[in-house]
Amino acid sequence: MNIDTVLSDALDRVVDPISGKGLLSGGRASPPRISEGAVSVVVDVTGLSTGARETIEAQVKASLMSVAGVDSVRVALTAEKRGRKIIAIGSGKGGVGKSTLSANLAVALRKAGRKVGLVDADIYGPSQARLMGTEGIRPTAEGQKMDPVLSPHGVPMLSMAQLVKPGQAIAWRGPMAANALGQLIDAEWGDTELLLLDLPPGTGDVQLTMVQKYKPVGALIVSTPQDLALMDATRAIDFFNQAHVPIIGLVENMAGYECPHCGEVSDPFGHGGAQAAAMSMELPFLGRVPLDIGIRTASDAGTPPALADDDAIFAPIAQKLSDWLNPAKPASF
Repeated sequence: MNIDTVLSDALDRVVDPISGKGLLSGGRASPPRISEGAVSVVVDVTGLSTGARETIEAQVKASLMSVAGVDSVRVALTAEKRGRKIIAIGSGKGGVGKSTLSANLAVALRKAGRKVGLVDADIYGPSQARLMGTEGIRPTAEGQKMDPVLSPHGVPMLSMAQLVKPGQAIAWRGPMAANALGQLIDAEWGDTELLLLDLPPGTGDVQLTMVQKYKPVGALIVSTPQDLALMDATRAIDFFNQAHVPIIGLVENMAGYECPHCGEVSDPFGHGGAQAAAMSMELPFLGRVPLDIGIRTASDAGTPPALADDDAIFAPIAQKLSDWLNPAKPASF
């Protein structure tokens, strides 16, 4: 067996952490070359965290150095630059269920095959750690960038709740909060292709920094059906319009309550207000989420109801978001 074959076999004993295949057979590495005892190899580390890249580099060097006749090993790491799309999920006021919707949308998109991450951008009132079942888990850091925490549901995420003590108030001025948001967004997201930003309510410094520096590809607006919430949602829409961020559509939350005893449906917050507002502004209406104690209890327990196989609430909204991101091409005749 010649030296090139031996080196290739040694390289292929190093396993790609994503595909589970050898680096050579899985297409991550080029065939190694040797000249006067010096081996060189190129490894594609696209989609890997900083820690995973360092581990692979060390494993490649160790495996190739074990081959007789090898004096030194040089590993060149390359990575394809991928554009990561950011979706802002906002509302004009608090208490409309935006965070619960964001968590469930992230899970529904993940179930549909999207490589999605979630950022809890509500610096002052973070809640995603509880909703996603990651309370008490602190993110690690590689160099100056954080590694997101992988939720039990397969969605990587970051929240200020993972960086401060439970119940601790964050008394920061706008620039500090905006800087903190930047660190969450600029984390080591690996092969994540879509990042959902659960924004704080309103149109303040955090929102301004986000749209100016990170330019989301679109914004999804959440509102309850009542007039006061719709007034604030309209302001949020105007904010994104002024920032030239396209509005993906509106979601009506807390839309109807079905009595678990008699089955009668009532509308404590009104009905159809968000849909009517969407029609008046010529914006897409993405769907309704009912006022359901099951959604609240499951979400608060860190098990978003979008995990269910029979989810008929969040999956259709996630599908409309996917369709907006990747519109179907017209048929050719």
